Parts: sequence; structure tokens; C-alpha cells
Amino acid sequence: MNAAPVLNGPESPVVARKRKPTLLIVDDEEGPRQTLELIFKGDYELLLASDGPTAIELARKHPVDVAITDIRMAGMSGIEVLERLKHVNPGTEVVVITAYETTDTMRQALRLRASDYINKPFDVANIRAAVAKALRRPTLEGEIRNNEEILQALKRDLRHHQIEEKMDQTRGEIYASIIHDINGPLTVISGFIQLLNHRIGNATQLDAETLEFVKDRLKIITRQVTSCIEISRRYLGFMRQGPDATAPSVSVNQLLKDMHHLVRVHPSYRDNEFNVRPLEAEVAVRMNGTDFIQVLLNLITNAFQCMPLSHRVEVSGRVLDQPLDLSSLRDGPQTRVFNIENFNNTAPLVAMTVRDNGPGIAPGLLGKIFEPYYTTKSSGQGTGLGLRIVRRLLEHAQGALQVHSVVNEGTAMTVYFPAVRLPGD
Repeated sequence: MNAAPVLNGPESPVVARKRKPTLLIVDDEEGPRQTLELIFKGDYELLLASDGPTAIELARKHPVDVAITDIRMAGMSGIEVLERLKHVNPGTEVVVITAYETTDTMRQALRLRASDYINKPFDVANIRAAVAKALRRPTLEGEIRNNEEILQALKRDLRHHQIEEKMDQTRGEIYASIIHDINGPLTVISGFIQLLNHRIGNATQLDAETLEFVKDRLKIITRQVTSCIEISRRYLGFMRQGPDATAPSVSVNQLLKDMHHLVRVHPSYRDNEFNVRPLEAEVAVRMNGTDFIQVLLNLITNAFQCMPLSHRVEVSGRVLDQPLDLSSLRDGPQTRVFNIENFNNTAPLVAMTVRDNGPGIAPGLLGKIFEPYYTTKSSGQGTGLGLRIVRRLLEHAQGALQVHSVVNEGTAMTVYFPAVRLPGD
């Protein structure tokens, strides 16, 4: 039997009252329908329907806030009623009740955005709570959407802040690296100028030997000025990718000679014992010569500064005619490997080792020494950037590095570079 809408009394023509929410009750059994009417009478504007088509027609004529529908009904099922009601007004919340619960019907109801799923016989408190929750759902969903928008805006602001912070950090590291890299050649230039002033100042006349000395040192100063220019150019092109295919084929042994001159006038040299053993074969590394010297200089300087007392630092190298056995490059308690994932393991290879007999590095610190600004040196002795620069240059040149250190015995840092044999070797 079709039921007309049941209204709980007209509004006062003098004082407008807040509109009661409209509740549509759909059940083909009179008993449950009347029970639900008694439960909600007085709190809601009630619409009663004994079948699905009547319910849909009432929903078309009256705005429905919440509907309660039975699942099993003759003709149109409760699932169909739910689907049609959502089509008429997507904002209508629907509470489904049934005495024949199945997983499929529950899944269907939830898929069609049913607000709740109640089993018969239902408890009065539970059904009232379900309807009250259904009424609050649009408000809660609106708040959730609003909070989600706020959250997304905060995430965007956070990402922007993090990007800005990362850019500032990177910018600071770049600037500090530039200062660190250029400071080395400038220190050398300053040292040679002091030597020249001393030599010329003590000479009564510029004899042939003094002239030759001056010419030789001026050549080195010129190379250092060129080095400063190359370093500046390298950083101005900071965003370049991949290895430098046009790297000059300069003999490694020639680079070692230049490096030896630079080391001897470096402030960290002091009275340390320093030896450089040239390669037996004439090869060139597949990288910029300035970068190669910079890598070795930073490793050597780090070795000099590892302890205040005089000690021994040795540079030696070898040429590998076969690709390196990568199983030999692995982390261990006293060993760490860097940039192995980017390593161009193509023969021939040059392996350069900087070895010292200093205090060694504690196992727990081996993984930190190449982090930016990390240093174990006393204040004023280091910036924590030298080894970071080594790692960056290695990545660019597709080289690899292995650090092996034993506490109280010393440290050996071996760098591996792709190389090319020079004509005549």
C-alpha cells in the first residue's frame, strides 16, 4: 500500500523553526515500517513507502536527507532503491537494513555508497545512531575535503620550503667548494711568490741559476693561474652531465710531476715524508687533468692533516689491463667503497693509492668521511669538503674509490679511473 507523506505539524507562521531533516522509510512489511515510524516520529519529517517505485517518486517530489530501506522487497530490491535514490539525489544518505545478510549484498551496498548496513532485528539505539551518523556524513565529508585541501596546500608549501632549503644547502656547498678548490692553487701561487721574493731579495745580481729558478717557478705559477681559471669554468658549468669526452690526453706521470711540485709548497706539507712513484707505463686518464690533480691533492692533504706529528705519505700507481674484479671492491669492517654503481670498469684502468702511516679511521666513521662538512680535524684545520669534492669529481669521471683503514696503523685510499694508453707505450 502506498503511503502519503507523514508530516509532524505545520510550522508557525509567526516564528520560523529550523527545518527538520527528512527521513524516507522504505519497507514492504508494515510491521518494520510502523516500528521505524514510531522510533523517528517527532525528530524527523517522515516519508513512508511500501515499495521501491513509490520511494523513488517521493524522493523526486521531496528533498530527502536520509533513507532507510530494506534489502529484500517484492519488485524493486533495496539495492536497486539505493542505486536509484543516489541517481535522483547523490546527496541522499541511505541506511540499508536486512534480515538476510550476505557478503555480496553488503559489498554492493557499500560500493553504491550506503551510509551504513544494519541487521534485523535492529536495536533502537543502533538504528537511531546510524541515521544520526548518516545526517552528519555530508558535513564530515565536507570537512574532510576541506582538511584535505588544507593538507595538500601545506604539503605544497612544505615541498616548496624543502626545495628552497635544499637549494640553499646546495648553493652553500657549491660556493664553499669553489672557495676550497681555488684556495689550493692560490696558496701555491702565494708560496712561490714568497720563494721568488726571497731568492731575488738575497741575490746581488740575477745570475743564470737564479734566472732559471725564476723562470721555472713562473711556469708553475702560470699553471696555477690556469688551474684557477679551469676550476672557475668547471663550476660555472656545474650542471654538465656525464664524463668529459674531450678531456685532454695528458700523461699521468706528467700530472704526477706537477702534483709533486704543488705538494712541496702546500702549507700541510710541513716536515712530512712524502714520496711519489711514477707509473711504469705511459697512460692518460679519461678526465680533465686539473680534476685528476685535484683528487690526488685532496687525498694527500687529508693524509697530511690526519695527525699533527710528522709522518709518511706515499703515492703509488699501477695500470690494470683487465677490468677490475668487482668482488675485490666491497665494504667491510675496515673498508668502504664509493661510486661503484657509476664506475666505468673498462680496461685499461689506472689505480692510484695514497697511503699514510697515521692513526687510521675508526670503522664507525668510514661511511661519514665523504659527507659534506664532516671533519675530525681541529677547528681551522679543515672544512670537511676536501673528500666530498673527491667523491663528486669521481662521480663525474666515472671512477671508483676504496678506503681501507686500520686504527693505529694507517689509511690507504685507492682511486680507479678509466684510462687510455698513449702512443709509443
